[in-house]
Amino acid sequence: MRITGLGHAGMFIETLGGNIICDPVVGPSFFGSWFPFPDNRGLDWERLGREADFLYISHRHRDHFDPKLLQRFIRRDIEVLLPEYPIDDLEQDIRALGYTNITYAPAGEVIERGELKIMITPLRAPSDGPIGDSSLSVDDGTASILNQNDSHPLDLERLLSFGKPDAYFTQTSGAIWWPMVYDLPQDAKQNFARLKRDAQNKRAMYYVEKVDAPVVFPMAGPPMFLRDELFQYNGYGQNDDSIFTDQKQFITHMNELAPQYDGRLFVPGTVVTLENRELVSIEQTLYTQDEIDSIFDDKWTYLEAQRASRQQEIRDEVAERAEPLPAGEILAALKAWWEPLLKKSRTIRLGVGGCVRFRIGDLDMVVDFPKAKVREYAGEECIYWYTLPADLVSTNIRDHEIDWSNSIFLSMQFSVGRSGKFNEFLTTFLKCLSVDRIEYVENWYSEQTDQTEDAQVGDWVVQRRCPHLRADLTKTGKVDEDGVLTCSMHDWKWDLKTGKCLTTTGHEIRAEHCPVTEDALRLDA
Repeated sequence: MRITGLGHAGMFIETLGGNIICDPVVGPSFFGSWFPFPDNRGLDWERLGREADFLYISHRHRDHFDPKLLQRFIRRDIEVLLPEYPIDDLEQDIRALGYTNITYAPAGEVIERGELKIMITPLRAPSDGPIGDSSLSVDDGTASILNQNDSHPLDLERLLSFGKPDAYFTQTSGAIWWPMVYDLPQDAKQNFARLKRDAQNKRAMYYVEKVDAPVVFPMAGPPMFLRDELFQYNGYGQNDDSIFTDQKQFITHMNELAPQYDGRLFVPGTVVTLENRELVSIEQTLYTQDEIDSIFDDKWTYLEAQRASRQQEIRDEVAERAEPLPAGEILAALKAWWEPLLKKSRTIRLGVGGCVRFRIGDLDMVVDFPKAKVREYAGEECIYWYTLPADLVSTNIRDHEIDWSNSIFLSMQFSVGRSGKFNEFLTTFLKCLSVDRIEYVENWYSEQTDQTEDAQVGDWVVQRRCPHLRADLTKTGKVDEDGVLTCSMHDWKWDLKTGKCLTTTGHEIRAEHCPVTEDALRLDA
């Protein structure tokens, strides 16, 4: 088996049963903000498209799904392997490009194509990517790999039932806009950025140790920001206020904590050969070793060169945007679009629990979640306040973009402030701007209310399933001496003495301190 790095989360897997091209992206994505790091344009995309037998798209995020690249290089009759998601947005996107040979992979079931065995593990919670994310397991008899991509699977036993992988490919640098775009003092931004990087490293190490593959390849990030106003947020940021750990930095971190794992760079053009369940070789076919060293060790010089040479791509993206609509037309369009969705969103409205302000060009608008209304701002107190470019909003209105996290927010071309903690319900609403998505999410939240099973974590009895995404807290939870429970999946925290979530609004947990028993007293004596 041979695996070639295509940049970001992309890979080309050559097996005895056919070749799989996974998440090929050149970009830029998210309104021209994200470019793959390092540059992957030098790959032979025509050959890759010609020789691919299967196309796997893990999820709908635009740094994984690049319609222009697919239309240019991937033939329309290829077999497309899609995760089994509860809503068909990704399938609709694929079919709109002319692809009809689509295979839905039932969750956790093995698909066989000759010598090739494939398993796709989908995630379906509102917080998973754009309402869905997935990982890919591949075995052709000579080797087995896990392409976890940037999914965060909860049921690792089911995932690893496919077999222990000989090589493991996983995200270590998440795609998020916190805290860079927030209205915060600089020292607070720096502190929150460090905490976010630490949490991402902790989560990545959790999976590395659970998967326990001998060779680990960090991938699926970080991006390059080449727009002038975003350039400072590359890597850890020019002012130490950004969150993007690169591949080499994570390998150094992993070597310090878990030297038993062999961490290797996986960049565009890296070719990994596995045979007889072992790593045989790693070659660099696009960059020399000196070039790779320079990219990572003299990163800002490399980024400056990329910025200087790729401004035309940014100008081309701007030219594709809609003309900014007048304020009154934006308000009318969003009112007609969002109010029917708000009326269907009882759980989300209660979870948001207040007004959210949007300043869009000359428009000053409020979304009143408790009353399910969209109207002009009238001076009321708001829990969040956004400032969004009118051309981006106008483009989303023109395209009826149903996921604003997959467009405006990941573009980082906006600013936001909030009073209080992160509100997951608000973020969920803004990426569920369709009837199908809203109805699915409302049903999903309703199903989560039944969390009757309890379990012991440390000296506490808590509900077994995490209130966030239902991870098994006996496996992912840890309680400190102050009675604060941390779920390692996403670093969410609860004060078990009160049941209150310390990370976001809502999501209380059921907990009580273990009662003192006669057996415990005898042990203490």
